[in-house]
Amino acid sequence: MSGRLEGKTAFVTGSSKGIGAGIAVELAREGADVALNCRSSREEAEAVAATIRDLGRTAVILQGDVSDRATIERLVAEAGEQLGGLDLFVSNAVYSAREPFLDADLDEFKKTIDVSMWGAFYGLRAACRLMREQFDENGRGGSVLIVSSPHAEIAFPTAMAYNMAKAAIDQMARTAAVEVAKYGTRVNILHPGWIDTPGERKFFTEEQLEEGGKAMLLGRLGTSEECGKAAAYVLSDDARYMTGSTLTLDGGAKLPFWSRREEGKQ
Repeated sequence: MSGRLEGKTAFVTGSSKGIGAGIAVELAREGADVALNCRSSREEAEAVAATIRDLGRTAVILQGDVSDRATIERLVAEAGEQLGGLDLFVSNAVYSAREPFLDADLDEFKKTIDVSMWGAFYGLRAACRLMREQFDENGRGGSVLIVSSPHAEIAFPTAMAYNMAKAAIDQMARTAAVEVAKYGTRVNILHPGWIDTPGERKFFTEEQLEEGGKAMLLGRLGTSEECGKAAAYVLSDDARYMTGSTLTLDGGAKLPFWSRREEGKQ
């Protein structure tokens, strides 16, 4: 049985592990050939590529730093060349440093913005320019997913740079959706909440993650696989009437705090 992305080609940034890897594998499971991206985690990217190939799909690895405009433009072009065009683009690569802003290391603050905001913009721009060329040549548009976060809406302390970047790329994606619709391209946003990924180990111990998951409305953290399934839906023709929209996958984290009180307790 063919998947809903059969014959499609995709490029997922930051896809050597975590949410990006989960998305890349699910796109392949649904039938897409996938270009992976990593900055330094080559070994992990090779493992993801092997999983995709085991599914009978093509996987290529494009290594480079998405916060450098020339690099990401080159990588998007290479993805299109190696896969025979680009139907799907997922901006997922991210960096986050967490400190109170009054005393934050501004180099780390800037790096968070450079990767998480500028990297997303450079990738979106390059991918949409390629999709415009394809549309002008043969009517082949595309579908773009910007992986953002509830941090775009919730003022999490110690994460100002990350919050700023995510808020910016949400508005970026909505504006892009308006501008590229005429080229047969859709742009949407995914808001994963607290997801059990290697990146969370930068900020939390295993015990903290376990206890934090129990405190969630649904009693656990989300998974990269669940993010992949959500992404595959949004990118597919099943969601062809969806653009400029945000799909939230956060286990209820954005619900108001009083909705999580136990009945009978204040």
